[in-house]
Amino acid sequence: MPIREAIRDQMSRYKDGLKPQDTYLSYHDVTVTMEDMRCLKSDWLTDGIISFWEEYLEREEISKQESCNVVLLRPSMVFLLKEWTLEPRELLEGSGGALRHLKNATHIFCPINDNTDTIHAEGGTHWSLLVVGIKDRIAFHYDSLSSCNHVPAQAVHRMLERVLGFSLSFANLIDTPQQDNCMDCGVHVCWAMKHLLLRRLLLAERRTEVDMSLGGKRLDATKMRREMYKIAESLRKRASRSVSPRARNGDPPRIGRESGTGSG
Repeated sequence: MPIREAIRDQMSRYKDGLKPQDTYLSYHDVTVTMEDMRCLKSDWLTDGIISFWEEYLEREEISKQESCNVVLLRPSMVFLLKEWTLEPRELLEGSGGALRHLKNATHIFCPINDNTDTIHAEGGTHWSLLVVGIKDRIAFHYDSLSSCNHVPAQAVHRMLERVLGFSLSFANLIDTPQQDNCMDCGVHVCWAMKHLLLRRLLLAERRTEVDMSLGGKRLDATKMRREMYKIAESLRKRASRSVSPRARNGDPPRIGRESGTGSG
């Protein structure tokens, strides 16, 4: 990176006196930091951004659909599934009930990360997406870098079989749109989640077969980053305009419980 751009980048991180680890937005159950937002502009997407996007899709899209039972597992929970070595019963109990509703889902979305460091969960170098169709008992794997994440995706697939109590076919969809650089994998995952939800699953009738392929689709990663950034920015502005009387001076913008904006 040229020196001038590097200096500008460092300066932007500390805009308004905020440091990279400081909170940019609290959105229901997710906290987005200044560093998360910096990465969203032009870097490898963090767990925080992936979690924010799933929370946004749940709150703004899925919640509006009656009887929709699509589950979006957060990166931390998917990592737990991938690395779990004990019995599924202990995993269900240890997840605080977060996995007990999986058997009632129609589809389960799992952002896959290749991180293997159990000490530092937020790591790795590549994101992909695993979508499990419960009715058809099949797991679709969308990887924007050929089959780079095949091994971790299959690890999650095998653990989900144990948790659900039945076998799942595994389909690595080779017609998935491919990234053209080393850092847009997370953007591809967020785009795929949105497209499969809004253009396929939420539009389909119960009896309609849904085409889960993304073959022939094209992604403008820069445009997608911009869209996600603007959504986070607009939510932050909305939160700033609707501050709870109980909020303390200096508290970060919040949408959700005790924010004055509602919780749903």
